[in-house]
Amino acid sequence: MTDQDTDTELASFLAELARSAGSERPLPPVHAWNPERCSEEGDFRIQADGVWFHEGRPIAREAMVRLFSSILRKDPDGETYLVTPGEKVRVFVEDAHFLAVRVDRHGTGAAQTLVFTTQIGDVAAAGPERPLRITFDPATGEPRPYVRVRGGLEARILRAPFYEMSAWADNCEGRLGVWSGGAFFPLEPG
Repeated sequence: MTDQDTDTELASFLAELARSAGSERPLPPVHAWNPERCSEEGDFRIQADGVWFHEGRPIAREAMVRLFSSILRKDPDGETYLVTPGEKVRVFVEDAHFLAVRVDRHGTGAAQTLVFTTQIGDVAAAGPERPLRITFDPATGEPRPYVRVRGGLEARILRAPFYEMSAWADNCEGRLGVWSGGAFFPLEPG
């Protein structure tokens, strides 16, 4: 099998996964919108458990969360906003923007690609442009893994997909980690 065959097979796999997760929706070009008006009036918050809040109440409709997530952007100032062409509204994020609830593996070893699906159906193939990042609790040493989904937005990888991903780990230059999209991501502190 050639590299081109592998790339075509991966693209087909990602498209099918996106369709099955319901994320094959076009996203608005929030990166190109630069509204002058900035507000904190909406009182939007994303809790560490992935629940979205507006004005102190959880947003119960999944369709609304999906809509809001489609116009979410993390700016260079480190803040997260809901962005439209006319306004941006600050969103307080306790931990991560999304939760990665599933991981699929395409290939094996150094040629594998790990594909994560979030609780809202976004699909992200980890690699150099969508890196994996792991922090460690200083008191317990417990890992807290993340994957970039789009732009500066990240998903915290839940325990079950993290354990599944860890089962696919390799040793590279004395460090335990996983390969994805041609990049090696350590799973232990450096």
